[in-house]
Amino acid sequence: MKKRLFITGLTGFVGQHIQSRLASADSSWELLPAAAPYDLTNLDSLGELWPQLPDAVIHLAGQTFVPEAFRDPARTLDINLLGTLNLLQALKARGFKGTFLYVSSGDVYGQVAEAALPITEQQPPCPRNPYAVSKLSAEFLSLQWGLSEGWPVLVARPFNHIGTGQKDSFVIASAARQIMRIRQGLQAPQLEVGDIDVTRDFLDVDDVISAYFALLEKGTPGQVYNVCSGQEQSIRSLIAQMGDLAEIDMQLVQDPARLRRADQRRVCGSHQRLTRTTGWTPEISIQQSLRAILSDWEKRVRQE
Repeated sequence: MKKRLFITGLTGFVGQHIQSRLASADSSWELLPAAAPYDLTNLDSLGELWPQLPDAVIHLAGQTFVPEAFRDPARTLDINLLGTLNLLQALKARGFKGTFLYVSSGDVYGQVAEAALPITEQQPPCPRNPYAVSKLSAEFLSLQWGLSEGWPVLVARPFNHIGTGQKDSFVIASAARQIMRIRQGLQAPQLEVGDIDVTRDFLDVDDVISAYFALLEKGTPGQVYNVCSGQEQSIRSLIAQMGDLAEIDMQLVQDPARLRRADQRRVCGSHQRLTRTTGWTPEISIQQSLRAILSDWEKRVRQE
């Protein structure tokens, strides 16, 4: 019999990929739909959500855009911290006792010295923006709830995700969209970029989702887990690889509007704890991801 899973944030990038995964016949989980529309910032809207109790919850929903968090920190905290509190309270009121996976962010680590790479879970968090503060606060709240209520609560700290369907406010998606516009003759062969001489730890969204399911099945309650590839990739080199795959020549042009000062020049995480506990390892190569992203943007650009 399939176990019942409730997920917040299903309309987002990761949520849509999870829905596709759960639609396959061989999934051991069935998605429990919300019984009514809800707003995490309104506790009253959460009361009637679960005619059937879920066996597990993945809390994905949140305000994830860092510039927006600086613009409106109060709303970011309201959604990411108080929204999590409302969800936990509503689940408790309904009698939930299952596994709760809080999806945080590798951004909570803040600036990490290059000598301390790769980043492990032993690295003390030091958030540098209101978004990261909201995620770390909600981590502590979720873990405290697990201790107080006796629920198995786990925290995932995913690093940068890439994959099909991502908004072009993210760097790899933006580059892929522009490359396909150039290829289709809709844009001059100039690619507008921000600061691309940094490295990041990119993981395909399907590997991210596999990690979340591995944690639901085998994770140790009360623990925090990095979800990352363990590889650092230069953004400049990934853009060059996509240009090669699309077989176009292009000039990179720095757009001042895209320049966000990156305090962290290099990012690389360690997934050793996750792998040791669950056996999960990344399976999708960066080249496979880039090909899929370009193919996706080829279709999307045609429809723009």
